[in-house]
Formats: sequence, structure tokens, C-alpha cells
Amino acid sequence: MTSTTPSAGSGTAPAPHTLLGLALGFVGVVIFGATLPATRVAVGHMDPWFVALGRAAAAGLIAVAVLAVLRRPLPPRRDLSRYAVVALCLIAGFPGFSSLAMVTVPASHGGVVIGILPLGTAIAAALVARERPSIGFWLTGLAGAALVLVFTFRQAGGFHVSPGDLFLVVAVAAAAIGYTVSGMLTRTRPGWEVVSWMLVLALPVTLPLAWWLAPAEPASVPAAAWWSFAYVALFSQYLGFFFWNAGLALGGIARVGQIQLLQPFVTLGIAATLNREPVGADTLLFAVAVAACVLAGSRMKAR
Repeated sequence: MTSTTPSAGSGTAPAPHTLLGLALGFVGVVIFGATLPATRVAVGHMDPWFVALGRAAAAGLIAVAVLAVLRRPLPPRRDLSRYAVVALCLIAGFPGFSSLAMVTVPASHGGVVIGILPLGTAIAAALVARERPSIGFWLTGLAGAALVLVFTFRQAGGFHVSPGDLFLVVAVAAAAIGYTVSGMLTRTRPGWEVVSWMLVLALPVTLPLAWWLAPAEPASVPAAAWWSFAYVALFSQYLGFFFWNAGLALGGIARVGQIQLLQPFVTLGIAATLNREPVGADTLLFAVAVAACVLAGSRMKAR
């Protein structure tokens, strides 16, 4: 399917709808940026797969109420396969493997590895959604991803790949595909409705599994872990997609996806506060450089 977003000429200011898409995408990125720090707290006291599937089940129950109150019709049958792909990627894939990663690596480390997600989203947009970014767009995207990778290995003290890193790479691949397909679905219906139906259609799977994997003694789980679980259920799994999907539809999947180059630095800031993880001064320098790549990419042509 070809994007309905008009092209923006290289070197020209983005159109108003593109700017709005970028702004909505940024709000989504801020919400998603707290996901790994909150998940890190939750998996310290709960099964990682309960955190992944339980957050989807809780968000799905909220989505049932929202769709019922607003009397929204079922998605057309022709789109059900796409909803299945989105559910597999954004309910099982990214949450599941990122939860497993948070058992073994700090949230700050995970945040910078997730920084390669915009490049993955741009690749998925080109292959699946048939968007056609310009060469300049690809160069700015690669530059931003390279900066994030340099930052990652600098923090790690060299090229070290742990099981947690592999889990994060799988999570990135799942998110890139899920974001692209959900962005395609938002071309025909609102983003909030897409994520709501995704969660509702997955409930027959997520609800019983979440019940089975739930802590045997919920009262023994610290309140901080439950609050963190509530955040990833309500915001990371549900409300964040309201902004993110709308941004993808307005600004283009590949272009708005570049905003996620800023997500690692949002994650680092929250991890420093919530998880007491140190953040050095060099983080700010990398943040400025990555922000420049995002700004340059937003001005490049992408059909």
C-alpha cells in the first residue's frame, strides 16, 4: 500500500501535518521511553512473561470498555491478518523479549540498544509499507543509528554482546515490523482504535496466560513493582500508541520513526531517576548529535 502522506522536498520545511505527526510521535517516544526503566522494576519481582502478557491483558480489558462505550465496529475481515501480525509483534515480541532483557541488563543499557529501532522501522517501512525515503534520509538515519551504537559500545567498554543484547535485537525487529503494520492500519481508521482492537483480539490468549503466570502471592510483591506494571500496561501498551500511531499516519512511518532516535536519552534520564543508574556528561553530547540527525531526517524527502 502506498503512503497517503505527500512528499516533502529535500531541504524544505516540513508541511504542517508532518510537523504535527512529528510532535505526536515525540509524545509517544517520551511515554515509551519510560518503558524499560518501569519494566526493570517490575521484572525484579514478577515473571518477565507475566509482565509482558499481563500488561497486554490489562490494557485489553480497558480497550474493551472504550470500544463498547464508543460503539466502534469490528475491523474488516481483510485486515485481521494485519492485526494478528501487530499483536504478535507488539504484544508478544517486543514486550516479551525486552522483559527478558531487563532481567540481565540495566535499563540504561537497553535504552541505547533500542536506539537502532528507527533504522529498523525505516527498513520495514520500505519493505512492507512501500515508503520510499531518499538517499539523504537513509544517510541521516544511518548516521543517527551509528551514533547510538558508538554510544552503546562506549558505555560497555568495547564490543560485548550478551544474551540480554540478543533479546533486545529481537525486540527491536518485532517492534519495527509491528510499528510499520500498525502505521499502515491507521491510514483507514484512528490510531487509538487500531491499538484497541489489537489488544481486544488478543485477549483470548493474553488473559488466560496472564492469569496462569501471575504471582502466587500478589501481596508479597512491592508496591513499586505493581505501579511499574500499571505504567507499562496503561501507558506503554495502550495510551502511548494513541500518539504514536497518529504520528506515523500524519508524518509518514519512516520519517516519524526517526524520532525514536531520541528515545534512548529519554530512557537514560528516567533510568537515572527511577533506577538510580548513572548518566555521564557524554550522554548529553550524544543526545545533541542524535537530535541533529532527527532534525535533518525530518527535512529529507520520503514518499
